[in-house]
Amino acid sequence: MSNLFDNKAEGWDTRTIPQQLSATIGPAIIEHVDLNPNMEVLDFGAGTGLLTAHIAPLVKHVSAVDISQSMLDQLIAKPELEGKVTAYCQNILEKPLEKSFDLIVSAMAMHHVEHTREMLQAFSKHLKPGARVALADLDTEDGSFHPAEMEGIFHFGFDRDTFTTLLNEVGIKDVKFLTAHIIETDGKDYPVFLVLGQKA
Repeated sequence: MSNLFDNKAEGWDTRTIPQQLSATIGPAIIEHVDLNPNMEVLDFGAGTGLLTAHIAPLVKHVSAVDISQSMLDQLIAKPELEGKVTAYCQNILEKPLEKSFDLIVSAMAMHHVEHTREMLQAFSKHLKPGARVALADLDTEDGSFHPAEMEGIFHFGFDRDTFTTLLNEVGIKDVKFLTAHIIETDGKDYPVFLVLGQKA
């Protein structure tokens, strides 16, 4: 899957859908999560840093994790993120980061993760007690959002009740959903949720 996004890294920030998602998910997190200058944040599936760019000015530091080095190279090259972000090209299921966080954010990465519960468990292990998650992804869709031949798609969005159960099982409580954006493409609407929760 890293090769898939490696090939898309150049010019990613000029694409309409990533721009729209960044412009809606970033402000939604800022509105619903009490960010502060002491916070250590993990951005999972950070890509080129479109979401990180919203969060970084308001917190102490962002650890940007992705499995595509080419996408992270685009992030690292952004002068406005210098000194605020450290990039990690690794799978945190196989190689966890040796630090804990006040907040984990993610935008449109979870449907690329085969084992959802295991990844949410990894998130929980990376969170300090009382820390929060703010994760955005597709609501359940019919499989038409991505091209049929596209690799690395393990879920056609997520059912909110099922996702809530998974979060609760890994110790993330007070789960709340909101609709952060609706992607309009090819004559269809694809809602994007933002789920918020707190480690017990």
